[in-house]
Amino acid sequence: MDIAENKKEIAGHSEQVDTIDASWTLFLDRDGVINEDHVGGYTLSISEFRLYEGVKEAMAQFAKQFGKIVICTNQRCIGRGLLTEQGLADIHRYLLEQITPAGGRVDHFYYAKELYDSDPLRKPNPGMAIAAMEDYPQINLQKSIMVGNNPSDMEFALNAHIGYKVFLHTTIDEAPTKEGRPISDFNYNSLKAFADSIKNNKITRPSH
Repeated sequence: MDIAENKKEIAGHSEQVDTIDASWTLFLDRDGVINEDHVGGYTLSISEFRLYEGVKEAMAQFAKQFGKIVICTNQRCIGRGLLTEQGLADIHRYLLEQITPAGGRVDHFYYAKELYDSDPLRKPNPGMAIAAMEDYPQINLQKSIMVGNNPSDMEFALNAHIGYKVFLHTTIDEAPTKEGRPISDFNYNSLKAFADSIKNNKITRPSH
C-alpha cells in the first residue's frame, strides 16, 4: 500500500479539533518513550528494562481510546549480534506482562534490526508504517499519532504522513527541527503527560 494514498490535504484546517476514537492508531517508539533509554547503548535483557513512571496508567488509557496501538522501534543491536530476535521477543513479552494487568495493550511490535540506514524499515524511513498498514488495512495515517523521543521518530512520522507528531523530552532537551521549522506538533516531558493532555479524547491540529 502506498502511504501517499493515505495522505489527506489539511490546508485551511489549522484550528481543527479532532476527536480520538477507535478508528485512530497510536504509533509509539519504545526506548525513551515506554522504558528508560540507555543513551549510547541498548536494552539487552529483561533486567535492564525499566518502565518510566506513569506508563502503565498511560497505556491503560490509550487502550480505551485507540483502535490500534503499535510499537515501532529501531533495534540495530540485533544486526550487531548483541541481542537475538528471541531475546527481543522476551523483552516485549515482559513489557506486556507489566502493562496488561493495568489494562494496557500493544497490538503489534515492529522493529528494524539491520545495520544500514538505507534499510526501509529503519526509522526515519517509513517502512514500519507501511508494514502496519499492510497488516491492518483499517489504519488511517491522518487519524494517527506518533510519539517518540528522537528526531528520527518525528522524521519517520513526517515521511509516513502520520497526522500528529509528539516529541518527548526524555533524553533530548531541544525539540527537533528541519530547515529551521519544528518537526514535532507537540512536546511533553513524558508519555503520561501526553496521555493527560488527551484525556478528553480531543487533540487540536497545530497551525504550522
